[in-house]
Amino acid sequence: MFEIISKNPNSRCGIIRTKNGEIKTPFFMPDATRGFVRSIDNGILEKEIGLEAILINTYHLFLNPGMETIKKAGGAHKFMNWTKPLLSDSGGYQVFSLIHKNPRLGKITEDEVIFRSPIDGSKHILTPEKAIQIQFDLGVDMMVCLDDPPPNDYPKEKIAQAVSRTIRWANRCKKEYEKQIEKRKVSKADRPLIFGVIQGGEYLDLRKHCTQELVKIGFDGYGFGARHIDSEGNFMEEVVRETAKFIPEKALRFALGVGTPEDIVKCFSYGWDMFDCVIPTREGRHGRLFLRKNTPSPLQGEGWGEVDFYETININNGKYKDDFSRVDEHCDCVLCKNHTRAYLHHLFASKEMLGMRLAAIHNLKFYADLMKSLRITN
Repeated sequence: MFEIISKNPNSRCGIIRTKNGEIKTPFFMPDATRGFVRSIDNGILEKEIGLEAILINTYHLFLNPGMETIKKAGGAHKFMNWTKPLLSDSGGYQVFSLIHKNPRLGKITEDEVIFRSPIDGSKHILTPEKAIQIQFDLGVDMMVCLDDPPPNDYPKEKIAQAVSRTIRWANRCKKEYEKQIEKRKVSKADRPLIFGVIQGGEYLDLRKHCTQELVKIGFDGYGFGARHIDSEGNFMEEVVRETAKFIPEKALRFALGVGTPEDIVKCFSYGWDMFDCVIPTREGRHGRLFLRKNTPSPLQGEGWGEVDFYETININNGKYKDDFSRVDEHCDCVLCKNHTRAYLHHLFASKEMLGMRLAAIHNLKFYADLMKSLRITN
């Protein structure tokens, strides 16, 4: 289901084949956390931006609108009217973050996670088996095992405990996955890809151990679990680079939550294939835009990811009030083709939703074009 087309020297480009279409790697997925990318319709995502896949969140959809509604709709694709591949994460990161921040909202046991909904306070139980069942009910093309993602600043002993639980739960997820394949009579061609998640914080020995044990279980791909930045906000370059080397070459490598354009370029150079993050849409809604510089490729120069290939501007800055230039002269998105910086500044000053929508579209187009340039120059 994943074929590597080119390799140079660690980075690679390939094709993923799913029941809802092919995806060229590397690729970026915006977070359609609750079943939508805020303020942007599917037509824009597919035709204007050219996205090949998006990511939905099991935890949020389970709580609202709930699985009964999605099942009645015929699955997430029909509910969202999205025809291309969908990837669902397990919801583990959200649940565990909730509990780590406020232990009164839940607890983690060996068998399950017990938590209260931040929406209405209702009590819920999430097990590795249930996480897989929910993702099958969603009908996604790619799914992720339930894992234990501890904060990176936890002591090594506690992170090691999370690694052990992650491995045990991955084994339970894989068994439930195989059970659901048989129960639902899913053909080999239509089966969703399944990803294990590599934990271990900033400790390479734990990351290596976790990867080796997950590979023994066997997954289509492996994700970099927890945050890829340390407690001081620094990119954990060595850990991210070396973890990619632990993963078998023929498996997909998913850099969960990555990230900024420069971090994506670095991760791609280490051999990671897939990326997702809220950054382009969230930053756009706050008036921060990514602009490309006049360089043919972000990979030019000495060293991957070191090239100064883009800049950011904050359109809320008063200096753009009378700036009638194109927002980004190298971009052909709906914003850059039709409006000036002055007009976008006016929209934000007027707190008009159109401004946030246009800025988010532009940033997603920037990310989509970045992925294309990485594929072309590899």
